[in-house]
Amino acid sequence: MHDEKETQEEAVQNDKVLDEEAERELAGVPEHLRDQSDDDDGDDGDADPTAELGEAIAKLKGDLDTARQEVLYARAETQNVRRRLEKDVADARSYAATGFARDILSVADNLVRALDSIPEELREDEKFKGLVAGIEATQRELERVFSQHGVTRVAAKGLPLDPNVHEAVMEIPSDDADPGTVIQEMQAGYLIKDRLLRPAMVGVAKKPD
Repeated sequence: MHDEKETQEEAVQNDKVLDEEAERELAGVPEHLRDQSDDDDGDDGDADPTAELGEAIAKLKGDLDTARQEVLYARAETQNVRRRLEKDVADARSYAATGFARDILSVADNLVRALDSIPEELREDEKFKGLVAGIEATQRELERVFSQHGVTRVAAKGLPLDPNVHEAVMEIPSDDADPGTVIQEMQAGYLIKDRLLRPAMVGVAKKPD
């Protein structure tokens, strides 16, 4: 018993020594700083891990929604670019012959003029029959090639004037046609697919004076 009592007294004495040393170390520390450590420990204990996890999940969800929208926009823009490229390629194929076709129209005009200039009596002449037949065959072949490449003649005579495909160069008094009707074609017009190569030069009817 005597030994146990001495041990307890020594422990109490050691605690007092430690307390005195701690007091000496804190002697120069302001009071509010002494309490800061205890306050911080208390604050950490008040944090709610569930709330913090919920906020993190909500932020990740927002970032995911934003990324999904950006992917959708990028995909839509890619599709638009692809469609534009496909249309450009299709147009290039469809209208590749536009310049050449426009230049060759003068050849078609000359063939028409050549045939129109041959008098009827010469058409029946044995000496000219072969020549006329050759010019007519050339004209038919040219029209076939035009059709193969989507070049078609503009309809004009007997139709109302259409400023999109007709160019009126004169008015002709007429009792037989309504005013504004095409009654004469001076030069044929042509389309390539749905684009105008050249308007038809026409004369339109008007009421007689």
